[in-house]
Amino acid sequence: MSVADRSTFKRRLDSLGVIVTEGTESECAELIDEAAGDPAVGVELDAASLPDRIETDPTTAEFRAAHTGVTDASLGVAAYGSVAIEADAAGTEPVSLFVDRHVVVLREADLVPDMPDAFEWLGPKARDESVDVVFATGPSATADMGGLVHGAHGPKEVHVVLLREGDAGGRDSVSSEVTADE
Repeated sequence: MSVADRSTFKRRLDSLGVIVTEGTESECAELIDEAAGDPAVGVELDAASLPDRIETDPTTAEFRAAHTGVTDASLGVAAYGSVAIEADAAGTEPVSLFVDRHVVVLREADLVPDMPDAFEWLGPKARDESVDVVFATGPSATADMGGLVHGAHGPKEVHVVLLREGDAGGRDSVSSEVTADE
């Protein structure tokens, strides 16, 4: 991952109306807490810990009532502002899709410049039939029945928490029309 890839990714996400907050693994739980609305469900993260209020073993009723879903992304594609969400036993894919707001945590090291690099990452997994991946790009939007509608087939809002390497540097945020307290 280069500085140019990170910059491209942030610009692309901003153009999609996605808020990006940067921090370190040690700041991750606090950044998620600020981004997530209530009630919130999530899956255990590989890169960092979740705030205690995020339900990781929700009942069906809790899942249906959830406003926010918190997941990891396995990969980010800078040129598109896309994140790769893997289907797994923990429920990462439904937690990312069936909520109004998706807070997605991505490690900076998992950012690639473009789709050819993403397919290079995906290729070995697909050949082994060990992965089912959705490449999500911004909030859900469709115009198949008339005017543009947000949130018909996925989250209306997306917030990316981009985790930098190490503990250097402070927080940085790129704002858009979506706010965490909605």
